[in-house]
Formats: sequence, structure tokens, C-alpha cells
Amino acid sequence: MFRIARGSPTPEELAAIVGVLWSRRQAAAASAANSAALPSRWRASAAPRAGRLPRPGRGAWSATH
Repeated sequence: MFRIARGSPTPEELAAIVGVLWSRRQAAAASAANSAALPSRWRASAAPRAGRLPRPGRGAWSATH
């Protein structure tokens, strides 16, 4: 949503700004879809892996490093 703060734009000027905002929205959506499909290597390496978690108890913390 945007608001015209000053002046009176022509229909052509309004059409131009709507076109720019629409294309930026589409580009952002496409970028988000592409980045969501590829997880980062940092996040994948930082996440705990199932089956590799230490059992609670004595020495559990030191077993993680």
C-alpha cells in the first residue's frame, strides 16, 4: 500500500509506479522461492543430526565436541 503525499499524478505516472512495484514484488517472490529451495551450508552443518545426539549423563557435553 502506498500513499501519494504531494501533488496529483497523471494516470500514466500511476501506471508506471504500479508497474515498478509489481515487478519488484514478483522478483522478490521468485528470489524467495529460489533461496528457500537451497538450504545454506552453514545452517545444514550447524543443525544437530538425528542419531548423533549424545545420551544425557556424565560426559555428554564433552562428547559433542
